[in-house]
Amino acid sequence: MFPILRHSLKRLAGQILWWGLSLAFLAALLIPFYDSIAQQQSQVTELLKAFPKEVMAFFGNINDLSTPAGYLTIEFFSYMPLVLGIFAVLVGSGLLVGDEERGTLDLVMAYPVSRAAIFWGRMLGFAIAEAAILAVTWLAMSITIAWTSLGIGWGSAALPFVSLFAVVLLFGTLALFFSMLVPSRSMAASLAGFLLVAGYLITSLATLNPDLETINRLSPWKYYQSGDAINGLNLGWLVGLLAASLIFSGLAWWAFERRDIRVGGEGGWHLAGFNLSGRK
Repeated sequence: MFPILRHSLKRLAGQILWWGLSLAFLAALLIPFYDSIAQQQSQVTELLKAFPKEVMAFFGNINDLSTPAGYLTIEFFSYMPLVLGIFAVLVGSGLLVGDEERGTLDLVMAYPVSRAAIFWGRMLGFAIAEAAILAVTWLAMSITIAWTSLGIGWGSAALPFVSLFAVVLLFGTLALFFSMLVPSRSMAASLAGFLLVAGYLITSLATLNPDLETINRLSPWKYYQSGDAINGLNLGWLVGLLAASLIFSGLAWWAFERRDIRVGGEGGWHLAGFNLSGRK
């Protein structure tokens, strides 16, 4: 499995660098504005009140903008799962099917390596890549925070990234699972991306419409703690998100073990190719 893991990380190195530096730059750019906003809280709040409440529901409570948790939520963490979710659904959906559609996965499997080693090596590579991107962003944010009056320690600043890791990993594993079921990588990414955006909309609008709360309980976004995590993680929510990721990973592994590998260019449904009794 470890050669597969090393190869996966090597393939993702460019994306780790690009995404990590881009998000690090964004964090370093936004954090220094806290002092100015805190000093002019009343003016900024009045300005934001001019926006429709339906719009502001997507960013957080504007009355908390002058607090460290509220500022981090509104300015950075409220939308970050959407941004990093692009990376997750694209990489997750192509983790195995990308090579399959290029006609190279069958060549990889010709080597004396098990399907389990291929699957979990690549799955672990994806998780490490995501963690590396978030680590670079956290480092840049923590260094910048030290020059402001936010007063957040390095350990506390890491907590929102832990919650962010869990929710983004969930959508990545969901895209991986879909890729085992639908005819193409693009369709799997589209389905996972749709659920990512739909969950964001539902959870945001549920703050305005209590009638949405029932369906909101099914949205991973409800259990994402955003900047509020600096005051302490809800371990139940965190474990729940990680458990859901593990379930979708397990289902994707089960499907991968029981399906025939397509020849490059094929786009048929995979369900008919499952060997429900396991591969011999």
